[in-house]
Amino acid sequence: MKSLLAPIILASIALTTRTIACDLCGCYLPNLEAPQPARFSLYSGLAEQFTHFGTDRFNGHEVANPTGEYLDSSNTQIIVGASFFDGCFSLQANIPLLYRSFKRPEGFAIDRGHESGLGDVSLLANLRVFRKDALFHERGASLAKDGKTSAAATIGEPDFSATLNLTGGLKLPTGDSSRIREEFNEVEIEGAPQSGIHGHDLALGTGSYDGIFGAQLLLRYQSLFFQADTQYTWRGFGRHSYRYANDLSWNGGPGIYLLRKEGSLLALQATLSGETKGTDRFRGEAALDTGTTALYLGPQISAVFGRISAEVAADLPVIMNTTAFQTTPDYRIRAAFTVHF
Repeated sequence: MKSLLAPIILASIALTTRTIACDLCGCYLPNLEAPQPARFSLYSGLAEQFTHFGTDRFNGHEVANPTGEYLDSSNTQIIVGASFFDGCFSLQANIPLLYRSFKRPEGFAIDRGHESGLGDVSLLANLRVFRKDALFHERGASLAKDGKTSAAATIGEPDFSATLNLTGGLKLPTGDSSRIREEFNEVEIEGAPQSGIHGHDLALGTGSYDGIFGAQLLLRYQSLFFQADTQYTWRGFGRHSYRYANDLSWNGGPGIYLLRKEGSLLALQATLSGETKGTDRFRGEAALDTGTTALYLGPQISAVFGRISAEVAADLPVIMNTTAFQTTPDYRIRAAFTVHF
């Protein structure tokens, strides 16, 4: 039995922010129920996360944004991977292409601009460590006699399944981290509006080798399912005397199959996603405007048709606890598709 739904990672992840950490660490993994046409298969795809930052907060409380500062961040991940042993093990590379446009106060002037280019490439291994099917074929057959066959029985599969995958990987410092050098020159001008967008927000990479660890869980009973996944990123020491804080992100929630038959799946899910991280370190001291704990709520639609799997989701913040002064997300939009060959 194939199982359903492991979105990003991240990304997102889809998806799986620091305010901006999702763009620097979240690694998308394909749908758990993506097609596996052979014991060995290749797959590729694209995953996109767009985040609009436009709300200024001080210690988690919304404050005025007199200059209308904002940051629009797009993270497009190119996915290339290989699946072995009917999907029990896979190797994958995530190649992010980042684009960020921004407007922020700089003293009494307004600074506008954009950053674009290659982000930090991640290499991932994904292993299925547990899978359990409860065989209810006799029950399905008896229901069929009464014309009430379950959705699971109609495609010859058990009514219940559980799947657990573990993920590990390495993020490489391929993204440009030169924007972090702004931290050396930041000064506050008395009377000037404060900015919540800094060099560590605009950098395309962390400048460090980072470890990625994660887990994916799916429980299904007939047309109902619960999916959850989490990723933890351990940060190494980066360039420019700057070290991003370790990051824990998660995503999951209940869902229902709107369509489930041989070769075709369509599911609707309510997702609760979030992230928590401490403060970064600059020159050995805490960068006070970098800690956050955020929680998002939104719908996700996932589909599998033949060898193509896809998903689209929207996230709205319901909790945004931050340290010091930061510009925080107003919404996120995530989408992805994967093709198996």
